[in-house]
Amino acid sequence: MIFWSFSFIWFKIANKTFHPITIVFIRLLFSAILMTVFLILTNNYMKIKKGDRKLFLMLALFEPFVYFLGESFGLTYVSATVCSVLIATIPVFATLGAWLIFKERLKAINYAGIITSFIGVLVFILNSDGSISFNIKGLGLLLLAVLSAVGYNLTLSRLIGTYSPVYIVNVQNLIGAVLFLPLFLILDFKHFISIPLTFDMFKPIIELSIFASCGAFILFAYSVRNMGITKANVFSNCIPVFTALFSFILMGEKLTVQNLVGMAIVIGGLFMSQMNGTNKNIDEALALTGKTA
Repeated sequence: MIFWSFSFIWFKIANKTFHPITIVFIRLLFSAILMTVFLILTNNYMKIKKGDRKLFLMLALFEPFVYFLGESFGLTYVSATVCSVLIATIPVFATLGAWLIFKERLKAINYAGIITSFIGVLVFILNSDGSISFNIKGLGLLLLAVLSAVGYNLTLSRLIGTYSPVYIVNVQNLIGAVLFLPLFLILDFKHFISIPLTFDMFKPIIELSIFASCGAFILFAYSVRNMGITKANVFSNCIPVFTALFSFILMGEKLTVQNLVGMAIVIGGLFMSQMNGTNKNIDEALALTGKTA
């Protein structure tokens, strides 16, 4: 969770030099290479069934492609802390999606948690005079990321029982890198070759690839296997807290008492919305949603 919390900060640092599409393309490519080597060395590389190819393509379109477009460009308009709080509402929307598509019933405390989370987000972005301070482009792009993560969640629920979490992320990152390649060549390549490149410029992208896209996911998959889905997934609610803390320490982002209260309400609502999960496949899908950042 600490690694995933840092991912928002590392992106903000990398964005000072590189455009969002460049950052995403390089991190996906590098993480896919690392994960492929890991799977080969551990003899865990699998073969995709013919009938599942369309599902993997849909998976990659939702996340990382659309998800990272929304999250990465959204981060250029809002702070890392605000982004982490909004992205943390993904399990709430995913729960609603599971209810609408799979007819999974929610309990009263889950509904209360959903409402509480939205109240917390409002408290987080409200000014002292009651007005709302936000960048409409940033919030719109982050909403796109959240909704794409819901589509990812619903697609993932059909694959999680057949393939390992690490293998699924490896495949979706490979496909994602291919999808981002044309955008990189058309939109960012001229800028990429026009700047004097140094190793220090690539450090935050390398950190994103190694720690966020690879290390964190492998550690999380290991935790799920040993602790169970529900107990492991609870820890994801710590991400906004860690991100806010690290942004305050490393990037000087301001934290007010109101921000802290709003953050606490969001996290409390997230806990309530995820209490007493449904069946195993849906729970696993919820646990993995949004974790490829």
